[in-house]
Amino acid sequence: MTDIVYLNGDFLPIEEARIPVLDRGFIFGDGVYEVIPTYQARPFRLSAHLIRLQHSLDRLRITNPHSTEQWSELIAAMIAKNPNPHNPNQSIYLQITRGVAKRDHAYPSNITPTVFLMSSPLVTPSADLIASGVRCVTAQDNRWLNCDIKSIALLGNCMLRQQSADIGATETILFRGDELTEASSSNVFVVKDGVLLTPPKSNLILSGITYDVVIEIARAREFQIEVRPVSTAEVFSADEIWITSSTKEVLAVTELDGKPVGDGQPGFLFKRMLALYQQFKQEHAD
Repeated sequence: MTDIVYLNGDFLPIEEARIPVLDRGFIFGDGVYEVIPTYQARPFRLSAHLIRLQHSLDRLRITNPHSTEQWSELIAAMIAKNPNPHNPNQSIYLQITRGVAKRDHAYPSNITPTVFLMSSPLVTPSADLIASGVRCVTAQDNRWLNCDIKSIALLGNCMLRQQSADIGATETILFRGDELTEASSSNVFVVKDGVLLTPPKSNLILSGITYDVVIEIARAREFQIEVRPVSTAEVFSADEIWITSSTKEVLAVTELDGKPVGDGQPGFLFKRMLALYQQFKQEHAD
């Protein structure tokens, strides 16, 4: 089966999709993206993803090429055109660049944004991985200071992720000085003495959709939770550490920098949150 993608008004096989070499996404990384999980052909938290998309576009002063209704229709069409009998769940990748213009650092005016969508099978953590937890490493967060923009210019994230990939670990957890920010492609939660901790939203972290869901569930189910700066010391002495994202969902970290987290097994609060998250995503898909 050929993957069908969307590019600037047309649905076509991925092998036929082409963009001009002067597209500013190719030249400058001048664009934004979203990754939207779908369960049984139903997008999860679509409205939240589109709100975040608008935030990123506004920060880069790119005009949103579609209304919320049009985005919903495009995403529904992408899902319908890429059925997979072996995996009904999909990951919809949506990218908007500023468009095609002569190479110049300054934003050009009166150009049309490039819009691209594709679908991939949504691969979430396996039962074995959930049961064992994952290894992570740490690094100083040396990316730019606009991490709240979901930019396609992800080289800093890629370089940091490669530090964990080089040793077969799952993620690189990041600190700026003595404070936790996030991971290379995930948000991070810490459990210390029964209290769930996570850094607040700022320009230093991406506002994760799964991050929001975990906080929403925690508050509704009366977890003790504090959204505040989290120190390096609190991370390294944590009883539990979780990483969250649209594809990882909620995943326990059981080893950090070669040392066990807590007792080296996924913790009680993680197991409770994971069960609640699985229930939530089935009940709240759009």
